[in-house]
Formats: sequence, structure tokens, C-alpha cells
Amino acid sequence: MTPAKRRQVSHSRDPFARPPRRERSGSEGASALGGDQIEGRNAVRELLSVERRRTNELFMQADLDNSPVLDEILELAREQRVSVRTVRAYELDDLARSEVHQGVIARADALEPVSLDDLLGEQAAPAFLLVLDGVTDPHNLGAVLRSALGAGVTGIVLPKHRSAHVTPTVAKAAAGAIEHLDIALVPGIPSALERLSRLKVWSVGLDADGDVDLDGVQVLTEPVALVLGAEGSGLSSLARARCDVVARIELAGPVESLNVSAAGAVACFAVSRARRLATAGRDLSPNR
Repeated sequence: MTPAKRRQVSHSRDPFARPPRRERSGSEGASALGGDQIEGRNAVRELLSVERRRTNELFMQADLDNSPVLDEILELAREQRVSVRTVRAYELDDLARSEVHQGVIARADALEPVSLDDLLGEQAAPAFLLVLDGVTDPHNLGAVLRSALGAGVTGIVLPKHRSAHVTPTVAKAAAGAIEHLDIALVPGIPSALERLSRLKVWSVGLDADGDVDLDGVQVLTEPVALVLGAEGSGLSSLARARCDVVARIELAGPVESLNVSAAGAVACFAVSRARRLATAGRDLSPNR
């Protein structure tokens, strides 16, 4: 169940050869995490702007209207000496792996996952991790990553199997967030949560039937990992058992649940808010 409270109520190497259209990370030999094909204007601009990894080539549609974003992409590509190919719309459509490429596709070195322990390296603030227990929809994963970055999440944990990774659709929905977030791939979420516990990180699971309102959880200002379950089925029983707290999101309206991307956004910003208030020395009570 989604984390929310139930109401108590012809070249030898032709880049445009058409393979079966399906979600995939990109070219052969990419890392298990993916991220080697980036589509969409904001995602490509962030790829070039951050320069966290090498951009190998850029494809742009020939008949695009002038745009400041496109101008910035071209300028960054020139500065980094990235090969730019101007192509026809149908050629770009053949190359695309997402639904709407916005006339821009980049190929880059694949994202490199980090270890779980590396996510807890030296930081100015307590660690704030987001653990995703089997989120398979690429739009949901991308949206969650975008919200996570905005809320100050310092690292992402994904399982190696039965989960979406960084496909072109995920990268586009994340709107550049993948260029800033460290991501760990782990064999299993329950064992990862056990490891985090040994590293003094609190695990807070989200579930509609959680024991406490998320806003009432006392450990949000400590090193913490928010744990979100899969679309529909929610947290696995083993992951839930490894959580220190299982919390719910209180809903005021008639809906009984939120999808995983919406719940993830609400939860991430709840942690962010709690930390800002603690830093400012304010009390949550409206009477003070």
C-alpha cells in the first residue's frame, strides 16, 4: 500500500538504427545503474552544467525554435568540446527511449553507483537517505529523485533487482537531479537497513497503517533513512521489520492514499522542515 494513512474514514555504427522501443538504460556495457542516455532539455543542461561525468555526444533536432535553454546547452557543449549532431525529427525519435525528448538527447558516461557506507561519508549535516524498496515505475522514480534533491536528501538507496534504475525516462522526470545525488545499489533492502542500523542511522518506513504520524517522529533531525515501498504493495514485510519506526502521512481530504512519488515528496519535505526548525531553534507548537 502506498505510504499514506487510510481514512479513519546505414553506417556500420548507425546511432539511428531502430531497436524495439522499450525502457532501457542506453547503450550496451553501461553500468547497472544506467544514466548513459539523457533526454529532455533540463536534464541535458544539468548534465553539461554539473560536469560530474563526461558527455560524449549531443543530438539536437534541426527545426527547433530559438530558446535560452537550447542556447545554453550549445554553449556548454562547445566549451566542453562535445560533438553536436543536428538531425531530423524522425531520426531523433528513433534514437529516443523516453516519451518526449524535447528535441535534445545526450550520450554520456554511465552513472557510477557508490557503496552504502560511502553515502555516510563526512557531511556538515546528519545523513538524510532515501531508500526505495522496489519502485518500478520510471516516472515515479524520477519524480521522487527530483523531490529528494529539493528537500536535501544526501543519498539514494536502490535494490539491484526488481526496481527501476536510471533509464532515460527516469533521468528526464528527475530534471537533472541524478547529476547531484549519490546512489547506492544494494543486493537487498532488508540487509541494507540492517547495515544502516549498525552505522547508527535510524530507518523510518512509510506505510498507510503506520504506528505514528510522520510529523511526530522524533528522530528526523538525526541521521535518518526514509524507506518507501513499491507502488501498490508498499513496504515488503522484511523491510518493514527492519525499520525502527513505521510512520504514516495524515490526510485531511477524502482520498485514502497518495502514490509513491507524492508520498515521497511529502515525507522528504517533512524531514527537511523538521531540520530547519531544529536549526533555527524554533518549536513546532503554534502557541509559541
